[in-house]
Amino acid sequence: MRNIAVFLTYLGTAYHGWQMQKKLPTVQETMEKAIGMLTGEAVHVTGCGRTDAGVHAKCYVANFRTNATIPVERLPYALNTHLPQDIVVTKAFEVHENFNAIGSCVRKEYTYLIYNSRVKDPFYVNRAWFYPKHLDEKIMQAAADQFVGTHDFAAVRSVGTDVKSTVRTVYYYKVEREGDLIRLRVCADGFLYNMARAMAGTVVYAAEGKIKPEEIGGILDSGNRTAAGPTVPAGGLYMTHLWYDDGVENFQCSAPDCL
Repeated sequence: MRNIAVFLTYLGTAYHGWQMQKKLPTVQETMEKAIGMLTGEAVHVTGCGRTDAGVHAKCYVANFRTNATIPVERLPYALNTHLPQDIVVTKAFEVHENFNAIGSCVRKEYTYLIYNSRVKDPFYVNRAWFYPKHLDEKIMQAAADQFVGTHDFAAVRSVGTDVKSTVRTVYYYKVEREGDLIRLRVCADGFLYNMARAMAGTVVYAAEGKIKPEEIGGILDSGNRTAAGPTVPAGGLYMTHLWYDDGVENFQCSAPDCL
């Protein structure tokens, strides 16, 4: 049996996240149906993470096992004929039997978009968080810097998924402005439920003057979710980069031209 890894990109607006749910459309369910239509098999697709309802992916990695003999170079084109327009497979690879899209992933990057203008742009609806009050990106960067390193991130997560530990390592958190668009790019070895969105809300809180950037370390130490910023809307969040290194397969899924 072959183990196939695929790179895909999707708009999450119409879906209740990646993970299969009863009576609600998800990306995983849509992928499994498309693969089943192509191969005639009932397959389980393992994704690299549980993106929330409304969250997008510029790059996403999943894997599944199949007895089908379709060449991997033809798989993206074949699968895309069975997928809706908001989910696209861009590449396919045959990987070793122990490869696992989530277990073999060592780092992830999320990008959060804020449309920071006094006037709305309809093309950013469900694609970026519209925020009309001017945000100082220098203050935002000072706040973002406080998250870098190994910390207990319980103060910036939502309860919903049981985990063994709430300690994670953030490798970088960069704030970039281009005109009215602000990008918050954060890379970590893993993310807790709603962690990226709560971090973004805390960075915006600092820009609003509700907390000082240097207070964020104390908020993390306290583990107090109510002391941090809000969980910002899902439509502004994108998975943008994934790093893999399981000792055999070494590849990255990235969106160099993203957003």
